[in-house]
Amino acid sequence: MKNNITKYYLIATILIIIDQVTKITIKQLFDYGEVLPVISNIIQLTYIENTGIAFGIELGWAKIFASLMSIILGGLLVYYLYKIRKEVPFIAGIAITLIIAGAFGNGIDRCFYGVIYGTAPLFYGGVVDFILVDIPDINFWFLQYTHFPVFNIADSCVTCGVILLLFVHNKIPFFNNEIPKQVRNDN
Repeated sequence: MKNNITKYYLIATILIIIDQVTKITIKQLFDYGEVLPVISNIIQLTYIENTGIAFGIELGWAKIFASLMSIILGGLLVYYLYKIRKEVPFIAGIAITLIIAGAFGNGIDRCFYGVIYGTAPLFYGGVVDFILVDIPDINFWFLQYTHFPVFNIADSCVTCGVILLLFVHNKIPFFNNEIPKQVRNDN
């Protein structure tokens, strides 16, 4: 099934806007660390900023690398989706679209929020996280979790996109729009 590439870019744009609106809203309405229960203590809204990468891993001097990579990888995925647009299966297109939205959503925070809010230089901003989900306590060696790491819409997009790609990765065409031989035989 051939897909119109515009719908993927439109979905990505809408998701980026939703991500940014929710982050700006949380930043404006919440004090740092403030918690608001949404569904008892299971799901809560809170406001924190992740100055590292996934799960709060700090990068130190490599922070600018992570910031630029979010934008560069998002751009490369936009180009990749364009190149395979004639043959990309719908679910694969959605998966790539979700990852694009997540990369740009968090990339905007990393690259510009520090400057916009006067807290850090260009490319050194923190990613606004605000969804807190309670999980059963995990105590394993040095790991201790009482809740899932706080996340945002962009994080959710990347996670869902990667999970979808795991299911359809063998259906994605190469740049030359040819479907790999093993995939053709599966159909």
